[in-house]
Amino acid sequence: MVTMLSARGITLRLGERPILTDAGFTARRGAVTGLIGPNGAGKSTLLRAVAGLLPHDGDVRFAGQPLPADVRARAKLLGYLPQGHLVHWPLTVRRTVALGRLPHLGPLGRLGRADEDVIERVMAATGVAALAARAVPTLSGGERARVMLARVLATDAPVLLADEPTAALDPGHQLRIMALLRAEAAGRNRAVVVVLHDLSLAARYCDELVLMMPDRRVVAGDAASVLTSPLLQEAYGVPFAVTRAAGIPVVLPRPGHDRSA
Repeated sequence: MVTMLSARGITLRLGERPILTDAGFTARRGAVTGLIGPNGAGKSTLLRAVAGLLPHDGDVRFAGQPLPADVRARAKLLGYLPQGHLVHWPLTVRRTVALGRLPHLGPLGRLGRADEDVIERVMAATGVAALAARAVPTLSGGERARVMLARVLATDAPVLLADEPTAALDPGHQLRIMALLRAEAAGRNRAVVVVLHDLSLAARYCDELVLMMPDRRVVAGDAASVLTSPLLQEAYGVPFAVTRAAGIPVVLPRPGHDRSA
């Protein structure tokens, strides 16, 4: 698979405190890359830096070329889904999804036939077409998650960055969201980068994992090479059991241990 997005040497400080030091990853066309690691390792910060939302040192490239400085041009290449599924305005589902087309609109800001087709496609793909006239704040958490995913998919960007898209969702909604992201990567040849805390979910849906360690090291590889008991214990400070079910790694912390033990 061809590398679509690369981030190298990403360094960011908050005052005198280093938040990221020489961090990075590569994301391939048609694949899902999972960013995992303990709280405070910098996963969300790295994603926001790559999306251009935080000032940083380092190099971010799309298809081997530096990302454009122009915000609209960058938004056509990178779609960013923040965590939280928060909506502050009582917009309908359709109008919210249509916001994803803003980078593509002309001076008058009017949606064309091609824009409408994209909106219809992503609403159907995410299962929110029947909710088109509903106000987003009236939806359930799982419905809002799918609407916000539809909005970022409407950008039609070749790279999708998703920050904890399954947080606070029940297992059924988690599986649906991850299946949608997987389908976008494999079916539409996008590069998908997703921050996850559920290691078993990461093993099931990600082609490559990037484990961000507390000492700022980064360990990258497939699930079998990254999700090992020694590495996970070093990263999270507790022992893990790594087994397999239906050919998929299942990762569970061993009971009776914590960082103070």
